[in-house]
Amino acid sequence: MNPVVVVHGGGASSISCDRKERVRQGIVRAATVGHNILREGGSAVDAVEGAVTALEDDPEFNAGCGSVLNMNGEVEMDASIMNGKDLSAGAVSAVRCIANPIKLARLVMEKTPHCFLTDQGAAKFAAAMGIPEVPGERLVTEKNKKRLEKEKLEKGAQKSDCQKNLGTVGAVALDCKGNVAYATSTGGIVNKMAGRVGDTPCIGSGGYADNNIGAISTTGHGESILRVNLARLTLFHIEQGKTLEEAADLSLGYMKSRLKGLGGLILINKTGDWVARWTSASMPWAAAKDGKLHSGIDLDDTTVTDLP
Repeated sequence: MNPVVVVHGGGASSISCDRKERVRQGIVRAATVGHNILREGGSAVDAVEGAVTALEDDPEFNAGCGSVLNMNGEVEMDASIMNGKDLSAGAVSAVRCIANPIKLARLVMEKTPHCFLTDQGAAKFAAAMGIPEVPGERLVTEKNKKRLEKEKLEKGAQKSDCQKNLGTVGAVALDCKGNVAYATSTGGIVNKMAGRVGDTPCIGSGGYADNNIGAISTTGHGESILRVNLARLTLFHIEQGKTLEEAADLSLGYMKSRLKGLGGLILINKTGDWVARWTSASMPWAAAKDGKLHSGIDLDDTTVTDLP
C-alpha cells in the first residue's frame, strides 16, 4: 500500500494575504512531517500525531500554542485520535497547560481503559505520564488577546458563531500496512464560555477511522458538526456506495442546509484515495502521496510540487 497523509488547518471566513503564505508553509510542513514518518515505516497513528503536533506548534493555527481564548482570556484545548485497525480512540477536552493535546489524547488511547478524559482528570493523567506543564501565559499570544477584545466588542449576541471561528487542525493517514488513522486538535471558539467543548474531541463528530472504510477529520462550527455527527455521517455515505466527493458534499451540504453550519473535512478511503472539501470561504489543506505534495487554501487554488 502506498502511504498517504492529508492535513487541514481549519476552515476560515477569510485569510489575509500576508497570512496566506505563512499558513501555506505551515500546512505543507505538517504534511511533510507526516509523510516522512510513513516513509520511514511509521504507522498511520504515528503520522497523524506527528502532523498535528507540527500544527499545534505553529502559532498560525488555532491549536496548541495558537489557540484562541475563552471569555476569561484563557486557553482551553480539545483533541482526539483514532486507530482504524482496532477502533481504539483517545480524546481530551478543556486541557489548559500542555503544549500538545494530541499527544495526551494518544496516551489516553494507549495507556488507559478509557476513551475520553477532561479538565482536571486529564491534567492529573498528563502529570502522571510525565508530560511537562506549560505556564498558561506561554500559550496566550498577543494576536489572540486582540482577537478576543475585538470579538467582545463586535459580538453583543452569538449570531456570528456559524460563520466564524472555524479553526481546527487535523490529519488523516494510510500506512503501508493498510491501516488508517485520524487526529484532530483545536483551541475552540473565540470568546467561548469556560468549559465549552465542541466537536473536536468527540469520536464520530470531530473525526473517525475504520480500516474497513477510511478516515476523516472535520473542521467548522462545532455545535453544528456535533448535531449531525459529521465524521460518521460522511463515512456512512461511503458505506452506501457514494464516491468520496459525493459523501463529503452530501454531509457538508446537509449540515449547511439544515443548520446553516459551515465546515470542511479531509477524507481518505481504505485504498488511499482522498479529498479535501469545505463550505467555508477557505480551508488550508495539504496531501502527500506518490512523491507529490498537493496543497491549497481557497477553491480552485491547488499547488503540486515534488516531495523533498
